[in-house]
Amino acid sequence: MAETKVKAAPKASNSTKKSSAPKGKDATDTVKQPDPVLPPANSEAEQATGAPKATTPAQPEFPKETYLQWYEQMQLMRKFEEKAGQLYGQQKIKGFCHLYIGQEACVAGAVSALTKDDKWITAYRDHAHPLALGTSPNAIMAELYAKATGCSKGKGGSMHIFDKSVNFIGGHGIVGGQVPLGAGIAFAEKYNKTGNLCICYMGDGAVRQGALHEAFNMAMLWKLPVIFVVENNGYAMGTSVQRTSNVTELYTLGESYDMPSEPVNAMNVEDVHNAVARAAERARAGEGPTFLEFKTYRYKGHSMSDPAKYRTKEELEDYRSRDSIEAVRHTILTHNMATEEELTAIDENIKAQVQESVEFAENSPFPTADELYKDVYVQQDYPYIRD
Repeated sequence: MAETKVKAAPKASNSTKKSSAPKGKDATDTVKQPDPVLPPANSEAEQATGAPKATTPAQPEFPKETYLQWYEQMQLMRKFEEKAGQLYGQQKIKGFCHLYIGQEACVAGAVSALTKDDKWITAYRDHAHPLALGTSPNAIMAELYAKATGCSKGKGGSMHIFDKSVNFIGGHGIVGGQVPLGAGIAFAEKYNKTGNLCICYMGDGAVRQGALHEAFNMAMLWKLPVIFVVENNGYAMGTSVQRTSNVTELYTLGESYDMPSEPVNAMNVEDVHNAVARAAERARAGEGPTFLEFKTYRYKGHSMSDPAKYRTKEELEDYRSRDSIEAVRHTILTHNMATEEELTAIDENIKAQVQESVEFAENSPFPTADELYKDVYVQQDYPYIRD
């Protein structure tokens, strides 16, 4: 078999190993973090204004249908989660709630590169994935409300969205716990000779878990059809990658297992699609797993209870200036794929979908007490369930 390992990209010169707090300040104060997405500014103008901004390609890489699909999917993710954040503030959604706002391209670009029969699994920042895969916003919003009509029957809430009908194998609350599960799903696909794969997402904090390394070793040994994706948004909860690891180029961890590994600018949906498509081709050819580091950014805190005081407003606004949705919108308009009016119509339709999901959740019942022991075991008469 031909050698297919991806050559490691050189480390970006702006990725310093450690960040020191200014003299006289506590080490927990906000410090300027190296840019995890773009290379350092080169020109004097770029150095004065921050990292270079994304530009519209001279010629689109994909047909207009793909760009319109990306725009609609990412806008639905964004507007749904903005509404969820509002509802959380009104205490209509309770418990934990981790928003994906800013990271939408990580999902949209992967959906377009894979098939509907491939399997998906992720951590507890899990609203956007099923939305892009086709789960009804009504079912997801009802789950956030803990209602019986939710996609997990109101038993999972924000952190445990599941939808077997779209092959979304769920959001998982144990940090890194989904990584060996993703490898196991891929093992089942290989064993059953389906030709399908599993894409397994994790946060940057999860790469410090031992289970990841065990899963990587077995996945490479058995050449499992799995794409491991670390969504590196710069902060594991509220602590920067620079303060938690000597290895800040996270994709290089895969190279310890001879796993094809590469960094991806995940604020660019085209780059996400291309990287996932390459990894999928290897997986379907029997060449085993790939490890992708999606360099992205979340605009909100780790969860709704996180004020995100560990970063500056300037850092946040710099990333907002490269927003993936706005980049796709600009490409669509610049290349006459749609008019402002047509995009506005899409926006209005999404707004209506989100509002409908809220009304559906508000009007749905809570689970009844007899649901407590249901869906625990596949075997209906399992002997250890008692009244």
